Amino acid sequence: MQQVIVRVPASTSNLGPGFDCLGVALRIYNNVVVTRGAKSRLLPIARAAADLFFQRTRCPQFSFSISVKGDVPSSRGLGGSATVRLGVLLAVNYLSGNRLEKSSIFQLCAQLEGHPDNAAPAAFGGFTVVREQNVQRFHVSPALSFVLLIPNFDVETLAARKLLPSQVTRAAAIENSANASAITAAFASGNYQNLRGAFRDHLHQPYREKLIPFLPHVITAAEKAGALGAFLSGSGSTIAAVTLANPRQIAKAMHRKIEKHDARTVIVCADNRGARLVQSSISSH
Repeated sequence: MQQVIVRVPASTSNLGPGFDCLGVALRIYNNVVVTRGAKSRLLPIARAAADLFFQRTRCPQFSFSISVKGDVPSSRGLGGSATVRLGVLLAVNYLSGNRLEKSSIFQLCAQLEGHPDNAAPAAFGGFTVVREQNVQRFHVSPALSFVLLIPNFDVETLAARKLLPSQVTRAAAIENSANASAITAAFASGNYQNLRGAFRDHLHQPYREKLIPFLPHVITAAEKAGALGAFLSGSGSTIAAVTLANPRQIAKAMHRKIEKHDARTVIVCADNRGARLVQSSISSH
């Protein structure tokens, strides 16, 4: 029986103003274990990923089982669904003789996700900027810490998107463009101090406060404690802060703002490798 294990990193996306185009891979992982020939009831997102792969490659379909083991929470704005979809796509591709390049696998994952901002960092690692099918990737220094406040409740992406307005003002669009550009320049140059003040957003965060009412208070607390900035990770419920110093102090300040809610804090660095095969039992003959 052939089995492969693909390790896929979590990711934080949007980074405030970079809606649906900016993301960073994080050193939190899911291991997606795919066993060829074994039959089991598949997760719907796993079945859809495999079906799309077989459709695009015209590769003969085969049965498989899947298990997901790891630390990426689902429906918390950390790319949990992208880890499963990407893991299945890469595993099935490997079991089929590597018919697709990773860039094509990424595009399939982005199509399944409906947006590319988690699929890109999960696939390639580091900080990524996506424009349609074009991905630009940059290494992220281990000196930069990501402080994650992870509340113990889900936020479904579809529900969070329904809250968004169909139009924003020109002034809001201009500020978002300036801030997203500043974030991109800071990551591309490694001048992370220039991230300070650049995470303010007008496209989605103000409207998603209905689901996460403590969001502005946690962001303010993180910045007062020394963070370069903080933002809603994806569509939430996780709130992420970015810092070059004192991450534990920032984590405590963030947690104090939601003591009435069950939540945990995690401090991580960026993952610069992206999704990768960690184990294979495929014979060579």
